[in-house]
Amino acid sequence: MPEIVSPDTRRSERVPPGQRLTERFPVLHYGRAPLISVSEWKLRIFGLVEEERTLDWKEFSALPTVRLNADIHCVTSWSKLDTNWEGVSTSAFKDLVNMKPEARFVMVHAGPHFSTNLPIADFFAEDVILATAYEGEPLSSDHGFPVRLVVPRLYFWKSAKWVTGIEFMLSDAPGFWESGGYHMHGDPWTEERYSR
Repeated sequence: MPEIVSPDTRRSERVPPGQRLTERFPVLHYGRAPLISVSEWKLRIFGLVEEERTLDWKEFSALPTVRLNADIHCVTSWSKLDTNWEGVSTSAFKDLVNMKPEARFVMVHAGPHFSTNLPIADFFAEDVILATAYEGEPLSSDHGFPVRLVVPRLYFWKSAKWVTGIEFMLSDAPGFWESGGYHMHGDPWTEERYSR
């Protein structure tokens, strides 16, 4: 299985401004974690694509998998270094659908009512994956089972749990947390925590 090391792990100073290290992995989300069965789970890929596609769990699990070592940073000020994930690189989706050339942004949809927006360059960054496992074990419901996005170079609310859809878009639009006042981009190194 190929291994990806997030570039931020090579920084001389790995903790962004305003952050503190933790050895724990705090569980933070709005409402109760949904219980999702893999037999019912589907991933819809739609929007600015030539042809919409929907993958079931078997089809998604057949995609090439990678390992990822990354630091993660929560907007609530904790950082955890050297976390290890397994899943599907977002680059795999370039081969699954033909994106239209005008696609500039991605909205990642997630159950039960979450979403998060990303510029297409951030979505396809080398260290972004749709994770199914953390530290060698399947994700727990609290951490996004069966599939969560992992975007190490942005605050961790951008790493949406319980992913169910990838929508390619022309224009940027706020997701769930962004609609509530969180920053549209979320770079921890420049402290893009909240909208101005």
